[in-house]
Amino acid sequence: MNSALNQPLSRRRLLGMAALGAAAMAGATTITTATRASAATATDGAYVPAVVIGTGYGAAVSALRLGEAGVPTLMLEMGQLWNQPGPDGKIFNTMLAPDKRSSWFRNRTKAPLGSFLWLDVINRDIEPYAGVLDRVEYSDMSVYVGRGVGGGSLVNGGMAVRPSRAYFEEVLPQVDSGEMYDRYFPRADSALGVNHIDPDWFEKSEYYKFARVSREHARRAGLGTTFVPNVYDFPYMQREAAGEVPKSALATEVIYGNNHGKRSLDKSYLAAALGTGKVTIEALHTVRAIGRQSDGKYVLTVEQADAYGKVLARKQITCRHLFLGAGSLGSTELLVRARDTGALPDLSAEVGAGWGPNGNIMTARANHIWDTTGAHQSSIPALGINDWDNPAAPVFAEIAPMPAGLETWVSLYLAITKNPERGTFVYDKATDRALLRWTRDQNAPAVNAAKSLFDRINKANGTVYRYDLFGSQLKAFADDFCYHPLGGCVLGKATDLYGRVAGYPNLYVNDGALIPGSIGVNPFVTITALAERNIERIIKQDVLAS
Repeated sequence: MNSALNQPLSRRRLLGMAALGAAAMAGATTITTATRASAATATDGAYVPAVVIGTGYGAAVSALRLGEAGVPTLMLEMGQLWNQPGPDGKIFNTMLAPDKRSSWFRNRTKAPLGSFLWLDVINRDIEPYAGVLDRVEYSDMSVYVGRGVGGGSLVNGGMAVRPSRAYFEEVLPQVDSGEMYDRYFPRADSALGVNHIDPDWFEKSEYYKFARVSREHARRAGLGTTFVPNVYDFPYMQREAAGEVPKSALATEVIYGNNHGKRSLDKSYLAAALGTGKVTIEALHTVRAIGRQSDGKYVLTVEQADAYGKVLARKQITCRHLFLGAGSLGSTELLVRARDTGALPDLSAEVGAGWGPNGNIMTARANHIWDTTGAHQSSIPALGINDWDNPAAPVFAEIAPMPAGLETWVSLYLAITKNPERGTFVYDKATDRALLRWTRDQNAPAVNAAKSLFDRINKANGTVYRYDLFGSQLKAFADDFCYHPLGGCVLGKATDLYGRVAGYPNLYVNDGALIPGSIGVNPFVTITALAERNIERIIKQDVLAS
């Protein structure tokens, strides 16, 4: 973005941050800078020109640009506003000491690393609560998603990676890659606050010894590594290390939220959206169903609850323009349910198809006793092993931290692979859910690709896999969960080339559901940039022209 665009965005962000803070202090679920007379409201029977479901990346982009265009917009978020400290004075808890804030309505946490030496010493019993991290479970695949104002930006590692241009063109051939890489990716990076680690500090810091060890092991196998930009504020991290500011990335905070340093969406796009004075966010509001009236307006059935799950109100809200930004799982489920219950019967058979886990496979290696990874580790990854140009088995592997507070001699990785397998969501009437048809066998290409890479590293270094980190079984590769759900409402199939849902005017998908199952890297920058592209066209041709 140029400086002319950055300046008003900064002012709006300040206004939005003030509104978020005021809502938190008041314990309110409604966040807005609009006057009472002009605010988009979520009262029963209300009409709003535009509704955005969700507050994740695509949703936040949609709301900001609608607000800038002067369109009163209501955002509905099923999670809570994470802006109010708990009894310990902190908003979020650490990975090592999770409490009810950690998990979405569970009796016990379910962390990606489920064990150590096969012992269940990581997870904790907790009180069911509207916590920040959810693990949505299907028969052969579970998906981690963020819950709260800011969606996945609250719980991810912040790795702001662009896919290789060649792979982007392979996955989304109908999208002008020149436009994306010259215009929309830079716009997304600027608005998200993407920045880079200081290489000199990285080389000296005890908190990245784990990454330097993995880099050396990759080098011995003839593999290259690359620094990865992030939305975590790296200068803040350096001040953490110097003892000048409260620690967050250096205090085992990430999957359950960061108290400092993280430029999550509530501090970027969403704050700027609120600052337009046209956007209202309603937290703890879950959209249960969508339908369409005879006049073409969309009607939403919404439940308002408290943070312990008690339903406080049921509402119906109508709108002219409806934007689905609830993520690959949420947006797809709403449309699959609408089609198969007859609420929106003309939805395409492509709705629900083309889903994939971005080839996610987690694995770990046991290092030699002299290859220590450090008792103190940053929770924010900064380096990746890039073997994506390997024609036989492309892999981009995040060198992941394992900040246990003691030496583990473990090198941990999240491998992103090129898995062509796709799943499909189908409606189950008995549970009123969209269930994922995905079998364990469909993970085989991803596991094989990851194994081919790490077999080479183990051979070059005389090391072996760790089998004790992913539950009670002997298991070197965790292939039963993912962090990067993609697809379900694929661009150009379930929608047109800009996210307009086939058969239903003024209904849009603008999130990760548009990307067909794989993008080769952490996907949120691609989701953001694609959403910027789509909403620009939609506002011009649909919203302002109507």
